[in-house]
Amino acid sequence: MRRSAAFAAAACALFVLLSACDSGGGPTPTPPTTTASATATKPPDVSEHESGPESPITYGLQVPRGATQLGPLVRYRSPALIAAYKPELDAAVANKEAEARVKAEEKLRQGETVPTPTVTVDTPPSNDTFKLLDDSPRPDSTISLMRVDGKPTVVVRRMLAQINAALPNSNIVLNDLSTYCTSIERRITSCRLDVRGLTKDDRDVRVVLAVDPGNYTTRTSAPSALTRPVMTLTVEYIGEPRKGQLTKESNSLDNVPDTGSPELSGLIWPKMDEDAPATSRLVNGWTAPADATIILSGFRPKFAIVTTPRAAEGDIIAQEFVRTNSPKGAFTKDIVEDLNEVSTTYTTTATGGAVARATYVLSARGNYTALFYTPAPN
Repeated sequence: MRRSAAFAAAACALFVLLSACDSGGGPTPTPPTTTASATATKPPDVSEHESGPESPITYGLQVPRGATQLGPLVRYRSPALIAAYKPELDAAVANKEAEARVKAEEKLRQGETVPTPTVTVDTPPSNDTFKLLDDSPRPDSTISLMRVDGKPTVVVRRMLAQINAALPNSNIVLNDLSTYCTSIERRITSCRLDVRGLTKDDRDVRVVLAVDPGNYTTRTSAPSALTRPVMTLTVEYIGEPRKGQLTKESNSLDNVPDTGSPELSGLIWPKMDEDAPATSRLVNGWTAPADATIILSGFRPKFAIVTTPRAAEGDIIAQEFVRTNSPKGAFTKDIVEDLNEVSTTYTTTATGGAVARATYVLSARGNYTALFYTPAPN
């Protein structure tokens, strides 16, 4: 069944404020307001963009207790899924063009004037790329961007337990973070789990969980992280593309393991002193425009999600990001209409095989642009 939706973008302009300490200079200098640094970064209020624990992600996975999702889920069609349905789409487009020609020729035979098609500027939101098909293929890739507000060890173990339940034969280690986390002097510097397996309904899925505590050396977290670890969860269906569209994925988990046993690694989560400023270079050197609000970002993996005062600006940010990361300025575009939102994803292969991807989401909740840069496999 074809789907269409009307959307009203409502974005709130939020700004990163900078507060500076006056070092004085006159005979009676004013005492500084802080002694931590010459300039302290005040993070923006992003509470209206938060989704709490137990918010659904996909395949039954949820935002764990102690974590907060920032912005919407980032959902897009994989290149394999697009390629699988491209011949069907091309045939539908050719058929529509043929019908238009027949109608035009019939009008000419009847002496009617056939107007010359006018070129219109494509402004977001546009129609679903696969709107001509009776059933547009659903996105098969989902990313949740989360901030860890609770005890990181507990929260990460809860997320690992969910993944273990979603992929019953994955044998994920739940009580030893050193299995997935690197450390310096017992301080965790990053965590990453990359696992592939079958769900309970035999879907071939890849799950990547990454946790970024911040820069261990400078004791600085990424902009808008609130000095907390940042957790990203990427879930991709990697089986035969058409088979994955036959039925919807399962939305519940069975037998989630208990995580109450002691954690064996003894690793420590380093405390960050402050967030990096919003003017920092992120996502392969990208810098957020002055009127964009960073609602979350991370160093490992490289990502940022922003909101802008005007919806069209978010789409422009997405396009410019992939264009600047493309050797020839070329990129692909795919639009997904799904319930109450439209997601436009731009993708390019950067020099050396890295992938730059940007998804612009327009929803009733607001407008968001999520940027990702994935280095080429070693």
